[in-house]
Amino acid sequence: MKNFWNERYSIKEFIYGEDPNIFFAEQLNKLKPGKIILPCDGEGRNGVYAASCGWDVAAFDSSEAGKEKAIQLATKKGVTISYEIEDAQEVEYAENSVDVVTFIFAHLPPEVRKHIHQKAITWLKPGGRIILEAFNPDQLKNNLFMIKL
Repeated sequence: MKNFWNERYSIKEFIYGEDPNIFFAEQLNKLKPGKIILPCDGEGRNGVYAASCGWDVAAFDSSEAGKEKAIQLATKKGVTISYEIEDAQEVEYAENSVDVVTFIFAHLPPEVRKHIHQKAITWLKPGGRIILEAFNPDQLKNNLFMIKL
């Protein structure tokens, strides 16, 4: 998977654009800024948006090319984000340390997805939130965009 995303993000253009995911932005704008973790943040459009809204952003992805573009976008927008190259199965954050964890179309195999979702709950402070947008398995039959895992 890492090679797939590095190759995909290595082109000059931002694959998903520079603007945040609409659902993510709508949900984030309902919350008071605090600390947020963005797993699988790709080219950083959501993390950069969160930082521009006053959030303390910790993002990660397995793609070095994604990180480079995320830092480039943050610089362009005049914000700072913490962005690490991490494996979703191995990443660790302190328990009760963040206000929000966001998964926006995080393409992970089911067993990895279950594991990181369970870990993410432990990262949340009491009253913390998870923002999640994902595909429904029924979409696989559409065959518009498929990733072999």
